[in-house]
Amino acid sequence: MFDLVTAPTRAKLADGRDLLFFALPGHRPAPVEDRRPLPPRDPDQSQLRFDFSTGQWVIVAAQRQDRTYKPPADQCPLCPGPTGLTSEVPAPDYDVVVFENRFPSLSGAGRPASVPAGAGFASAPAHGRCEVVCYSSDHSGSFAALPPAHARLVVEAWRQRTAELMATPGVEQVFCFENRGEEIGVTLSHPHGQIYGYPFLTPRTATMLARAREHRMRHGGNLFADLLAREVADGARVVGRTELFTAFVPFAARWPVEVHIYPNRFVRNLVELDDGELDGLARMYLDVLGRFDRMYSGPLPYISALHQYADTHAQADGYFHIELMSIRRSATKLKYLAASESAMDAFISDVTPEAVAARLRELS
Repeated sequence: MFDLVTAPTRAKLADGRDLLFFALPGHRPAPVEDRRPLPPRDPDQSQLRFDFSTGQWVIVAAQRQDRTYKPPADQCPLCPGPTGLTSEVPAPDYDVVVFENRFPSLSGAGRPASVPAGAGFASAPAHGRCEVVCYSSDHSGSFAALPPAHARLVVEAWRQRTAELMATPGVEQVFCFENRGEEIGVTLSHPHGQIYGYPFLTPRTATMLARAREHRMRHGGNLFADLLAREVADGARVVGRTELFTAFVPFAARWPVEVHIYPNRFVRNLVELDDGELDGLARMYLDVLGRFDRMYSGPLPYISALHQYADTHAQADGYFHIELMSIRRSATKLKYLAASESAMDAFISDVTPEAVAARLRELS
């Protein structure tokens, strides 16, 4: 079991945003004063607009047009900034750090967004929280290259932030995620992920929970647990399995490369995992990402999505899991989400899930 100091060291950035340092044993964070002349924050800089044709909220965050875009390595805002004048992380070094996004889609405290009545124009403040998680101070690194204890520290940061954000008034869903690779649209190459605290249930989460409720009413069991059991029994798409976790390519995978990681025990979120399971999650996650990067001659672009659910009646059927997906369909080709996928949400797969699983198993 990894020995970790779980309580973060807290600091503030020049415009008042929160900054949290998570440290490996024996390391002491040493933040310096952030001396950048940052403009004051506007808590109402983004907006929710309701689409009555789909029943979904759309976030309008025009200020994100000004966010940092592909800076040279020596101007990376996620690298340590020991002078307090150059970086979002004013410190000589760090292990893992979390801070409020300077260009957030969601900001400020408020009540959850409620579905409006009628069919006119409806909007609401885009209250919520957007955070950045820097996995390492090494600009050229990646999550897959982290030592196991360091990866476990990232998992601890996810867990700590999940617990705090789930307890924040107005937050309905906590979403930890990573976009990796320019092909995905990444504008900062430093290894990092993000965390969103949404004021509403996202459309995919709402759909999955509705399916899970229907499954429970018809069959009496948990949809996700039953899907996991079927994948394990079939075995053709299982990529890796331990006493605590299972990784598999789903039977109806939508993406050219898609792997789901499930705990073998039903939990709704990271907070409900015990220390041994958190250790096991870090190891399984590293294993899958390592296989991804051995598929082709270069690193695989991917999206990592942590599906978490609150301990509430409305989300009671949610089963924590991680979905990893890539748009790369061969060594030289990308899968573009064109008309069928983007306009109709009808995915067309160019490869069989069984073939992808077999390839990933070979890359152990």
